[in-house]
Amino acid sequence: MTILKRTERSRKLILDAADAAFRELGFAATSIEEIAGRAGLTRKTVYNLFRSKEEIALCLIGLVEAQDAGYRVKMAANENVLSLLELVLVDSASWCLANPSLARLALSPAERPSLEPPADRPSFQGLVRDILVLGQRQGIIRKDEDPNFMTLVLLGVFGQSMLTSLSKGSFEEQEISHIIRILVEGIGSTAQPLR
Repeated sequence: MTILKRTERSRKLILDAADAAFRELGFAATSIEEIAGRAGLTRKTVYNLFRSKEEIALCLIGLVEAQDAGYRVKMAANENVLSLLELVLVDSASWCLANPSLARLALSPAERPSLEPPADRPSFQGLVRDILVLGQRQGIIRKDEDPNFMTLVLLGVFGQSMLTSLSKGSFEEQEISHIIRILVEGIGSTAQPLR
């Protein structure tokens, strides 16, 4: 078992406390004082390690995004990209419903999404883009479009679907299959040239 340094222990306590508070109270109703109290630390200690409640939430989201190893193993095994895409989106939808306040924060970014996923860390956008690139290699996803752009389109539709699901408090797995089918097949009956 690895022994954590005091700062790392404190960060873990803060993140665990914030995760529990966000689930129980919601993001808006959770204060730094609440997080510090649950972690058994002072407010000053929390602020020494995190600039804000938003930074704590983004760190929690980043930890979830970094857990993509299982999907990447399936990608390396060249599994069917549509099945893999469905698995990733269903898993993401389940996480969103289990963590509604963090999901709303993740689905409503403060800044406009970039065409390129962040290069310095794992991201959901990067994972989905890499799945689409695999789909291009498999001949399932069109090769004449930039996978980064297609990722933003897919995640835009998925994000709106998740925001709707969060307001309802539920989603059906077949909704994800439906979104994927419509996006992969397109909305036109046949390819139509733009005029």
